[in-house]
Amino acid sequence: MKTLLPALSAFLLHQTSAVELPDPLVCIDGSRITTAAEWREKRRPELLELFTREIYGRNPGRPEKLVAEVFDRDPAALGGKATRIQIAIHPGGKPGPRMDLLVYVPNGTKGPVPAILGLNFWGNHSIHKDPGIRLTESWVEEKAGHYADLTGVRNNRATEASRGGNSRQWPVEEILSRGYALATIYREDVAADHEPHFASGVHPLFPELQKGDDNFGGIAAWAWALSRGLDALEKEPAIDARRVAVFGFSRLGKAALWAGASDERFAMVISNESGAGGAKLFRRGVGEDIARLNTVFPHWFAKSFRKYNGKDKELPFDQHFVMSLIAPRPLYVASAIDDKHADPEGEFAGAKAAEPVYRLLGADGLPAESWPAADTSVQGGIGYHVRSGIHDVLPFDWKCYLDFADKHLK
Repeated sequence: MKTLLPALSAFLLHQTSAVELPDPLVCIDGSRITTAAEWREKRRPELLELFTREIYGRNPGRPEKLVAEVFDRDPAALGGKATRIQIAIHPGGKPGPRMDLLVYVPNGTKGPVPAILGLNFWGNHSIHKDPGIRLTESWVEEKAGHYADLTGVRNNRATEASRGGNSRQWPVEEILSRGYALATIYREDVAADHEPHFASGVHPLFPELQKGDDNFGGIAAWAWALSRGLDALEKEPAIDARRVAVFGFSRLGKAALWAGASDERFAMVISNESGAGGAKLFRRGVGEDIARLNTVFPHWFAKSFRKYNGKDKELPFDQHFVMSLIAPRPLYVASAIDDKHADPEGEFAGAKAAEPVYRLLGADGLPAESWPAADTSVQGGIGYHVRSGIHDVLPFDWKCYLDFADKHLK
């Protein structure tokens, strides 16, 4: 498996020599994949099992008792610009844990529209001041740095004053004006990102999935919830469920990548500064490492991942394998120059290293042989940019994503 990908040597810029990466087209038994059929029948299932077992953990699939009920449909939302739909998803049936899916569909469009689905950090109500959005009843973080205004959060609970607190990262009207629906679920409706871990959200429904080393971790739960959101969108006639892109920022970008890798119904995948456990390569040894992930965020990944603490450069796999699982569907990876933890060059290198699988499956790769200049978007079957500034989601990022979506979803 330790086959060097020579094309990487030109742009793995932090290293004195090329980083040796395992080849996504070489199987565990040493055989080489040479056809699309071999990839689908042998290598793809092998990689899905590898990452399920070694990093993300097993999920429960689509529960038989799942219930999704529309509790709000306003055709005159946002001053008539959109139809707002809110769907209560009960994965274990009613009563039980609930995930609220907020959907905005642009008005005045012909036929079902493509959509962008992503998780949010501070509640559905935080992405817009729209008073019709149901306030989350889940726990809400009170500290957000520069990302959000959480002055309206009291004792880790949302209040009316917290509406729109994170709206600057979610340009709802701009997305709608480009002809896309927007759908989102709050991360804490799904999985506790605070102690006690696994005590709220959907995890209590599946205690058996916490017993092994390949336990159902937080990233896997968020990815699984995105698939459940897509289940609901498939029932909405205003949405073309064959053209749904999955989006995520930071830890939720890790989840978006895994959702796109494991659920082929997603037509496009957008990773915004997903970093370690997302798009960046561990083997470079730059930025956040495995030991820090498993120490500071022990609930994100399966317990089996802990055996790799301190062994980043010795992994028998790396994150370009995850991005290879998205092929041949379009993938966009974005970085920020000052986001050192996420290793922006390593995110580019990871996306580039997935290119052989895209080529094998007849798709375009990433049209750049070296790390692009800042604030320049390169777009093929794989898209990439590194933006000036810090870890964040800014208008430039969304412009690039929507331009990329125009090429691939319309």
